[in-house]
Amino acid sequence: MTKRPELIVDPAFVEAGLEASTIRVIDCTVTFETKPVGASTIHSGREAWLAGHIPGAAYLHMVDDLSDPEGAYPFTIAPQAQIDRVLSEIGIRPDDTVVLYGSGTAVAVTRAWWVLTVSGLRDVRIMDGGWQRWVAEGRAVASGEETFTPTTFRGSRNQATIADRDTVRQAIASGDVQIVNALSVAQFQGTGGTHYGRPGRIPNSVSLPATDLLDPLSGDFARPDRMAQQVASIDATKPVITYCGGGIAAAATLFALHVAGHDNLQLYDNSLLEWSAEPDMPMETDNS
Repeated sequence: MTKRPELIVDPAFVEAGLEASTIRVIDCTVTFETKPVGASTIHSGREAWLAGHIPGAAYLHMVDDLSDPEGAYPFTIAPQAQIDRVLSEIGIRPDDTVVLYGSGTAVAVTRAWWVLTVSGLRDVRIMDGGWQRWVAEGRAVASGEETFTPTTFRGSRNQATIADRDTVRQAIASGDVQIVNALSVAQFQGTGGTHYGRPGRIPNSVSLPATDLLDPLSGDFARPDRMAQQVASIDATKPVITYCGGGIAAAATLFALHVAGHDNLQLYDNSLLEWSAEPDMPMETDNS
């Protein structure tokens, strides 16, 4: 099992990479407005990016740029052609080292990491601590629009890493796949927090909350020893499917498992927004 700590970088790495012109940086700031039932409303961070960002950073919106505008659910991964277009417009090439950061709701950054990684961008990393840490360390800040020389990005979607409802149903039946719920413990138990049509969890799930791995507001990852302790309950020799409400928090948990060295990972895109909408799909709670 090969761990990948290099996928989490600090602001010093980013600053040095910008000075050497060896990296590209993308701001993924959005904020979530949660609801008692159903998908969160996602508010753009573009105005915040215009007001202040890492010099040279582009901006991508988790919904407008990276989700399917015609999808049946709000956050379905965008078609490959759409990802190719938005990356071409900001001058990204498949072999670029790209560092993502943000403020607001940090799991949007790990969701962007997942979307871009499964869409053919080979080296995507995340800056620990996000925008808040960059500013706190007194590093240079730019404002206003940035100009990019367009490229022709043509990625290849790794469809095998994207689970759907049938994949999850087969995983329940086989018992050979670890189904990992990235929501809070109360949501996993079905005792509190937002639910997505029906409270609770997919049968045979285990709980590994994204908030134990990534601070939802600051963007700070858990210390490496703490992260290793949190993911130790997941068997690295078995396949894993992560899920949550709409596939966003699930990306943070999947990212942490990937950093820890897990390889056979899938994310259930649409997650409980899809699963709980189907009456025939079983759900469990601690009261059931």
